[in-house]
Amino acid sequence: MSFQPVIPLGGLAGWAFLSRTQERQQASFADAPAMRNDVAYFRDRFDQIGSAQELVSDRRVLRVVLGAFGLHDDLDSRAFIGRIIEDGVSDPRALANRLTDKRYAALARAMQHLAPDAAQPAGSGLRDHIITRYQARSFELAVGEQDQSMRIAMNLQRELPKLLEDYSTENARWFALLGNPPLRKALETALGLPREFAALDVDQQVSRLKAATRRQFGAEQMADLTAPDALERLTQRFLVMSQINSIQNTITPASVALTLLRGE
Repeated sequence: MSFQPVIPLGGLAGWAFLSRTQERQQASFADAPAMRNDVAYFRDRFDQIGSAQELVSDRRVLRVVLGAFGLHDDLDSRAFIGRIIEDGVSDPRALANRLTDKRYAALARAMQHLAPDAAQPAGSGLRDHIITRYQARSFELAVGEQDQSMRIAMNLQRELPKLLEDYSTENARWFALLGNPPLRKALETALGLPREFAALDVDQQVSRLKAATRRQFGAEQMADLTAPDALERLTQRFLVMSQINSIQNTITPASVALTLLRGE
């Protein structure tokens, strides 16, 4: 049996417990037999793969690669993933560049040595980098099976600071955030944005996000949100708002009537 993360409580109390125990729990998760087997197979096979088609033909290697980029749900979409990698990212018309979800572009960049016109082999640290990401993302996935809000909170803490490293302009960072579904979910929830927000033009969405983070957190730019204290405040607000939304979603006219009747 694989190691299952322990999350005894939800909300802020659960987050505090997970934060205290995450390093120990994640180490136990990585040492579980199933994870060790996945990693050992990947170590043996990855350097032997020389094309996108070879990658998508090896389901066990592909599972690790996709898992490292949070794309585990695409394991059965082999033709689609093959196209993403073969197109690369150098051409603005490449499929990964045209998709809203920027995780595909990150995958294509990491696997660019498998594109037909690849000029360079894989970087020396790529294999270990993918393994580290796969282990971390798999742990988050296991956390999400118990509490999806905790998984999104962990993703928020890891991925929001990375936007500052990956993108050089402020607008590019905000556009990338909108193209990352877990990050988008975290910010929309923390800021209490309505469902209609998603129907706005993308430029309007960026403007609304900037204005809302300025009002709520005093953040003039994204870097202000990624400072450790600010990022923790953002994470905690996301968790609080998630709990509020969950409670509101369980309240129906029938449940209100039943509560009133019980109180008589």
